[in-house]
Amino acid sequence: MIHQMTLDAAVADARLAALEFDNARAWLERARQEPMEPLAAEVWVTDPAFSHVLLVKHRWRGWVPPGGKVEPGETPRSAARRELEEETGLRGALLPVPAAVSVRSYRADWSPTLGLSYAAIVGRDVPLGGESGQPAAWIDLDEEWESTFPDDRDRIRAHVRQLAAGRSVGAR
Repeated sequence: MIHQMTLDAAVADARLAALEFDNARAWLERARQEPMEPLAAEVWVTDPAFSHVLLVKHRWRGWVPPGGKVEPGETPRSAARRELEEETGLRGALLPVPAAVSVRSYRADWSPTLGLSYAAIVGRDVPLGGESGQPAAWIDLDEEWESTFPDDRDRIRAHVRQLAAGRSVGAR
């Protein structure tokens, strides 16, 4: 069962998320009434030019953002930072507002899972590392990438464009 601190952090970040998909906030409120697990966290990483995203070639999911399961006693935000480092070798600072909250089944044998997506802006000149057999790569934002979650392409693109618009307004 998910630790209360972890659940409280997930609820707080779900309420703050810039984007919501799959009626995730309502799903989370219903799911809190029963033992719930797992939670997932990922990071939508873009470069400062907002032209590329950093993805990991997963064994069976295709190209996906770095992420994974929130471990016991860990907040979704700290899980996202950990997964980013484990899967790409990067220690990027996450933006304060979560990018999105969604619900999906990551594996056929898992029940639907709440996923929190965080965002980070990292220079493409930083060397990539990560896990063996799951290479990380910068993908052009307009390129089509193969994924078992094809809706993520448009979701990530929309968020990156929203970030870019916010940065250009702030730069004036």
